[in-house]
Amino acid sequence: MEAASLARTLQQYLAEARDAVVMEEGAVCFSLARSHYSISAEHGKCVLHLWSDERNTVRRVVGLEEKGGVLRLAVLRFGQSRPSKLEICRDRDRRSPSARQACRMGYQQRLRRALARHFPEFTLGQMTSAVDLEHSFGPVYARGVLRRGRSGFSFLGVNAEETQSSVDAALTFGILWLSACRGSLSDLQVEGLNLLVPPGRSAVVRERMAHLDRGAAKWQLYEFDERGEELLQLDTADRGNLATRLVQCCDETAARQRFAASIDHIRALCPEADAAVLSAAEIAFRLRGLEFARARTTAEGFRNAQEIIFGTGASESSLTDRNAPEFESFVKHLAEVRRPGGPRDLPCWRMHPERWLESLAIQDVSSLDDRLVNVPVYSQVPAFSAADRAMIDVLAATRDSRMTVVELKADEDIHLPLQGLDYWARVEWHHARGEFTRFGYFPGMELAPGSPLLILVAPAFHIHPATDTLLRFLSPEIDWTLAAVDEHWREELRVVFRKRAQNLSPDSFAA
Repeated sequence: MEAASLARTLQQYLAEARDAVVMEEGAVCFSLARSHYSISAEHGKCVLHLWSDERNTVRRVVGLEEKGGVLRLAVLRFGQSRPSKLEICRDRDRRSPSARQACRMGYQQRLRRALARHFPEFTLGQMTSAVDLEHSFGPVYARGVLRRGRSGFSFLGVNAEETQSSVDAALTFGILWLSACRGSLSDLQVEGLNLLVPPGRSAVVRERMAHLDRGAAKWQLYEFDERGEELLQLDTADRGNLATRLVQCCDETAARQRFAASIDHIRALCPEADAAVLSAAEIAFRLRGLEFARARTTAEGFRNAQEIIFGTGASESSLTDRNAPEFESFVKHLAEVRRPGGPRDLPCWRMHPERWLESLAIQDVSSLDDRLVNVPVYSQVPAFSAADRAMIDVLAATRDSRMTVVELKADEDIHLPLQGLDYWARVEWHHARGEFTRFGYFPGMELAPGSPLLILVAPAFHIHPATDTLLRFLSPEIDWTLAAVDEHWREELRVVFRKRAQNLSPDSFAA
């Protein structure tokens, strides 16, 4: 295969696999969610450059093959003549189906013994990890019921071999399992949920559990040490050890003046491009939510200079006189494709639909809820926690200066309510300490005390059926709104119906 063909195939695969991992000699060396790459096909050679904060790798690609969601590359290291293997995997968990099943069955046996020893007054019935599409259950989680007379607890556990994302998602499925048990076991009063996660990996579920309705159920969280078959109960009501920090809001006016030449250069090629200030030293250029270039300051000797890097996804190339025609062609192609009536089969049209939806929301956030004001509005606000580096989709305020968190999903996502809860909790934490004002957000506005609003946004026909159930179990202190937008939101962002926390009833929602 020629270098240009290798580069095209590799570029298309990576453009649609932004959460993939790169493996070499059986070990994960890069996660594309936190790394960058560039691909070139100059001088008849396809070269893949991967880099992150921890490492830097350059490989010449001489062959590739895709099989089972894995792209296997034959690569040459510098100075070597014999190819080695590099694998790019869409799924981080590469165990065979039989190995996964054996691990999960062993986990169930160990969990059964631990539960019997820890809860001797309860009777443990059948435990299952069978697929149940009606209730959105997959094989990752072991689940069952502990009975004591006419009352009991539902439980759900996840073993230590599963990915961290599966552990973080356990509470979503635990709530759904609790609801399913209450609906199917008419002879049993299911008091609550026992959630069991691996040791040292409970930060996300613990923070989420702290904001559930304690009047609706009893919530108990345990770390399960499989080796010793021991259970350690955690206090989900204590948020005193929450580790989260907010970044300083930079002076956008000064940053735009500093990068005026770069902004003029990009907008001369693409007038519709948005310039988003990331920091005092970096600005991003986006077209309908898709970031395609950045301008940043670099050190050249004893003085600072500016450079523009371009590419989509994790792909990056530095703009030079040599590749300027390539950059202009790239931006022109992007402008032709990334538009409401563009060709849907091309990656540039399909990439990052949530960012596209977000770009429309920040233009007129009051279209989502007439309580909101359009200025100031912040998008992609970094909020760090002990578990991750998250980006709050949209941060806004109401006419009476109440802070508002907006979480958007363009596709069906069962985790929308609890992911929105994550961001709400971080904003609530920092707001209670006056940090948004102190760090330069909402200048000239005296933010109202009290907890923020939470607005969840998704296309009407892409709201997961489990969303109502999950929202029912959020704490009453969370004032949430579910805004369903028209399916043709790319042409016009329009809310077709809303559901609010105030309309909540024990068994159903009022639109």
